[in-house]
Amino acid sequence: MSTTTDLNQPIIEALYCEALVLADEVRAAFDLAPPRSAEEDFVRIALSVEGLRTTTRMMHVLAWLLNHRAYFAGELSEFQLRRHGVLPPDRASDPGQMEMLAPETRALIGETVALHARIARLDTAWRDRFTMRPATVHRLHERLGRALGTF
Repeated sequence: MSTTTDLNQPIIEALYCEALVLADEVRAAFDLAPPRSAEEDFVRIALSVEGLRTTTRMMHVLAWLLNHRAYFAGELSEFQLRRHGVLPPDRASDPGQMEMLAPETRALIGETVALHARIARLDTAWRDRFTMRPATVHRLHERLGRALGTF
């Protein structure tokens, strides 16, 4: 499977819509109710911690997408996008806290992790366009030298 480094407006818009829907689901899932017992306190803490990680992950994804939308709208230059549109790395969830959460909440967290990973792959592929590859340049220079040396 080949990877593309060309991001275009329809791709960004589709991902943005997907991220907005997912962010709304995350907001609803982590809307906390008051605890009723001491056991629920531990679940509430786990829910708070994982909720913070998950909402932060979604805000990073949305910020990345908004920066790209601004670029396609002509509000950011490519230089500004490269400089300020970096997707921060994801932070892994705590397995012990994840066990305390409902299966639906764990699945929702998994969806946000998967979306962040997709965006991270796109960001990496897009940024690789700007990375200098000296080894490639040196190989090309050697090939040119060999080809010109035969004349």
